[in-house]
Amino acid sequence: MDDRSREQQPEDTRLGRQRLLERSRADGRPVEGGDRRGEVLPTGRQLELARGSVRAVVTEVGATLRVLEASGLQVLDGFPRDRLPDATRGQVLIPFPNRVDHGRYVFHGKAQQLPLDETDRGNAMHGLVRWLNWAPLSHSPSRLVMGLVLHAREGYPFILSLRVAYTLTPGGLRVRQTVRNLGAGPAPYGAGFHPYLRVGIPRIDDVALRLPAQTYFLTNPRLIPTGRATVTSTPFDFRLARPIGVTAMDTGFTDLIRDPDGLARIELSAPDGGPRVTVLLDEAQRFLQVYTGDTLPDVAARRRAIAIEPYTCAPNALNNGLGLRVLAPGATFTSAFEIAAAV
Repeated sequence: MDDRSREQQPEDTRLGRQRLLERSRADGRPVEGGDRRGEVLPTGRQLELARGSVRAVVTEVGATLRVLEASGLQVLDGFPRDRLPDATRGQVLIPFPNRVDHGRYVFHGKAQQLPLDETDRGNAMHGLVRWLNWAPLSHSPSRLVMGLVLHAREGYPFILSLRVAYTLTPGGLRVRQTVRNLGAGPAPYGAGFHPYLRVGIPRIDDVALRLPAQTYFLTNPRLIPTGRATVTSTPFDFRLARPIGVTAMDTGFTDLIRDPDGLARIELSAPDGGPRVTVLLDEAQRFLQVYTGDTLPDVAARRRAIAIEPYTCAPNALNNGLGLRVLAPGATFTSAFEIAAAV
């Protein structure tokens, strides 16, 4: 798979080549949430999808994935409908995933300063769209397209048209993001997603992880990458499936090993033949962050799930340039990943 999409009908739901831009229709409809009873929920309307035994809920605020269930398995460690998503649960990370060192970067000779979301470490964090209201552009029982125009602002003076399409599959969910640069000049761009995944057991220590990454990022104490190293002979070598054990990670990976179809597959398996969850990354997703939740503020949530975060660029890409897309005026870029459960 590459990120040059061929023209297809909007109902095409393959992980492979698809049309870049979704046809806009304002028929999104809230199925679960406040509109029926006049209440307003913290994350706005709750847009539900269902296909066979698979169910998902996406919120208006942030186009956030709040629920994903398959055959009775709670695949996603989400959050209640009357709460905010803590710890970036299920959120969309655009136009940069992960951290930007001190929120500063220089693009085409001009210095920019982003808001510092991670105040304890002094970094900008996880993009600019997590708390914005997205609009449902189309909504069928098994497919939802959310849209947003991200206007220019201090620290990111660029204009982007964004689409995130959520499509249920027989065993899970496919997610495709598309961006178009609406501005008059080039725009730097990266995308990521932040699902916390489970395989039906209380803690991740006994979960077998297969992570086909050959290198990981070395970081400074503020978790800004300083270089890359091989995973060989380190606690981060999960190229062959093995239990996570006590390994703690808030770790970036790259140099992903891909199968003949071009996809990289990360697998989580419960012991003794229990449920298995696979995350499939297309060729535009060249980076991955894995977080075991050891530092979550909610002690009860620590190591309850593992965040498998697909990225199109590296942490601090606005400074190091790793995987960063520079979109010419009118240019588009798309990437996709899939979560598949076997119960």
